[in-house]
Amino acid sequence: MSVTTYNVIGTRPIRHDGADKVTGRALYGADLQLARMVHGAVLRSPHAHARILRLDTTKAAAHPGVFAVVTAADFPPAPTDKIVDFGEGDTLLSSLRGNILASGKVLYSGHAVAAVAAVNAHVAAEAVALIEVDYEPLPCVLTAPAAMAPGAPLLHEGLANGNVAEYVRHEIGDLAAGFAAATVIVERELNTATVHQGYIEPQNATAFWSSDGRVHIWCSTQGSFVARDASAAVLDIPVSQVRVTPMEIGGGFGGKINVYLEPVAALLSKKAGRPVKMVMSRRDVFTGTGPTPGSRVRVKIGVDAAGKITAAQAWLAYEAGAYPGAMVGPGAMTVFACYDIENVLIEGFDVVVNKPSTAAYRAPGAPNSALATETVLDEIAEKLGIDPLELRLRNAAKEGTRRADGPRYKRIGCVEVIEAMKASAHYNAPLPGPHCGRGVAIGYWFNIGLPSSATLSVNADGTVNLIEGSTDIGGSRTSLSMQGAEVLGIRAEDVHPTIVDTDSVGYTGVTGGSRTTFATGLAVYEAAQDVVTQMKARAATLWGTKEVEFSNGTFSSGSNSFSFAQLAAQLGATGGPVVGSAAVNPRGAGGSIAGLIIDLKVDPETGKTDVLRVTSVQDAGKAIHPAYVEGQMQGGTAQGIGWALNEEYFMDGSGDMRNSSYLDYRMPTALDLPMIETIIVEVPNPGHPFGVRGVGEANIVPPLPAVANALYRAIGRRLHSVPMNPATILNL
Repeated sequence: MSVTTYNVIGTRPIRHDGADKVTGRALYGADLQLARMVHGAVLRSPHAHARILRLDTTKAAAHPGVFAVVTAADFPPAPTDKIVDFGEGDTLLSSLRGNILASGKVLYSGHAVAAVAAVNAHVAAEAVALIEVDYEPLPCVLTAPAAMAPGAPLLHEGLANGNVAEYVRHEIGDLAAGFAAATVIVERELNTATVHQGYIEPQNATAFWSSDGRVHIWCSTQGSFVARDASAAVLDIPVSQVRVTPMEIGGGFGGKINVYLEPVAALLSKKAGRPVKMVMSRRDVFTGTGPTPGSRVRVKIGVDAAGKITAAQAWLAYEAGAYPGAMVGPGAMTVFACYDIENVLIEGFDVVVNKPSTAAYRAPGAPNSALATETVLDEIAEKLGIDPLELRLRNAAKEGTRRADGPRYKRIGCVEVIEAMKASAHYNAPLPGPHCGRGVAIGYWFNIGLPSSATLSVNADGTVNLIEGSTDIGGSRTSLSMQGAEVLGIRAEDVHPTIVDTDSVGYTGVTGGSRTTFATGLAVYEAAQDVVTQMKARAATLWGTKEVEFSNGTFSSGSNSFSFAQLAAQLGATGGPVVGSAAVNPRGAGGSIAGLIIDLKVDPETGKTDVLRVTSVQDAGKAIHPAYVEGQMQGGTAQGIGWALNEEYFMDGSGDMRNSSYLDYRMPTALDLPMIETIIVEVPNPGHPFGVRGVGEANIVPPLPAVANALYRAIGRRLHSVPMNPATILNL
């Protein structure tokens, strides 16, 4: 297969926003200051499940320095069947409003009940404390099995099947015949705790509802258009009346797609007649925003004597939190997605429980299901005496493989990732000593497309201004600029990207689903092609010809030639500015396979686990900026290791989170992990002109099972619950 060479793609230019961020010039949501601005605070429920019998805001409203108080009663009525699209999952408008401010009942400890706007944050906090609420506590359910049990307390009266909000089923082949043909069958059930995305910057929103009826919102968001549309739906006003300006974002990982404060700040502003800024405390972030679903997953796999999977069955129960939306759909899509299996049955249950309503977190739903699949396969490999990577290779998904949920793969790099793992220096190195174990696993994320828009304006000095609407979380300003520069034959540094508000660019979907470099990159590619077409016409005018060629930044016709910069300098004399634009809704998103090799050492006396060596392998399709790809791989791997070893929402019996700070919520730091080695595999995605596959998510899928498999080899016992912390290890 021929390899395409590029001038810009595959290089490592300095990121465009680097200077602003290291010097402090970049403005995040909490940095925003507006004239006459006041500050908001939220009252949250102390109960995990309770009826609101009385809510009295009289004293708070009368407190000196208070400008406005709002409750759920201030929202317009919500149609019960209206859907709000967040890009990584739909939600009912009634659920969205209910989660923003509780009405009738509170459904988790930390559920927002009312909000106040005051002259400063301290006065707002004083006023919130004056709000009087009488609750009738109700029994709570905190796990999916408890919520699914007969007679469990019901969170919502409208669900058709108790606390089960959705049932998912995928089936192909003949399951009974497949298991009958198996030589070895292993069935295991594994549990995962609720965890948080762990971004550094808390949620924030500033809103100004002006006298002309328009609402301007500034916020930390992964999707300005999603925030606009959701806020407009909650406020029951046209989307044209809402303008969202995305501020710099201090991390998101899926957790900053939903809206929490934006509509509340808008209502407070409408009442106060001033801009209102709201910033969550760290405890509010943990207890009032969306973590991952906790889960219980049961997987059964049968394999013949040659190591071929003959049948696979999965049962997935995911905790949605207070409102439906547990990401069990993606979990069911990905549970066996790495493998070519003819006989499959997958059942998934979206279960509401008295915890914060869940949100996306890097490949949402996939780490939960992969934990079960990959540990079961590891056990089967041991029983058959087959190398665990060789077993995976014999069953690896390929072009033409059909997933149980329907799609057939186009070109996919599963085989290449496993082969890279087998050939790696890490996999072929000896373990350093006793009580050490090596684990491997692979994982899949399907990636998404969604609409994106971009505009390129040519400057007289040969540079280009890029206008786009994708929030930059992992360096997308540069990866998008590089794609435009590659088409135009100029340097990446000669493209000046700006992320603008929702009034200033065409609709652009959420920065999530590993779509930005793929989809917004495609929009930039098409906009650059538009620029080339227009500039070829300008050159033709100057030279009096109809045929102009363009290659590597040079326009030519016969003996005539111009560099891109030379022609740009003459645009004024040939018709004025050149502006290229494009809007795309691509369907060619290619899924990504990732793999992990990890070595651990366990202290048998304390259960403490030390991470010795880690190698992350991933198919990037084509690495636009290899350093950013490596960073995504390392970041997702680090988060997955934290999820596997330490992180969890530690809930007491009444549903209160007892570790809602970064002091007690144990995320890995630089002291806990070695340098994570990376191997980039490039199997081009046929759905993108440069072969791009999104790389932001698949890398968090294999760490959970890889850690579990490594721990087994270190201690000789298999753990079936995450986190696999010292207490869990010692209790074996």
